[in-house]
Amino acid sequence: MTLSKQVTESLDDATGHIRNALAFAARHERAITITAIGKLLHDVESLQTFDNFLDTIDEHEESNKS
Repeated sequence: MTLSKQVTESLDDATGHIRNALAFAARHERAITITAIGKLLHDVESLQTFDNFLDTIDEHEESNKS
């Protein structure tokens, strides 16, 4: 089941905001803060990729049932 358009758009917005936070943090914050923001960005981006991967698996399973 593909992520809905609203969820995808919200995740894209969040990614943009997190990237901005990371850019600012890289200049003014401690390394642990930068690392945490980077991990958060990675998790949000990975969620969309992983959902696409699950869709591919679902399609493959459905084609094997036929």
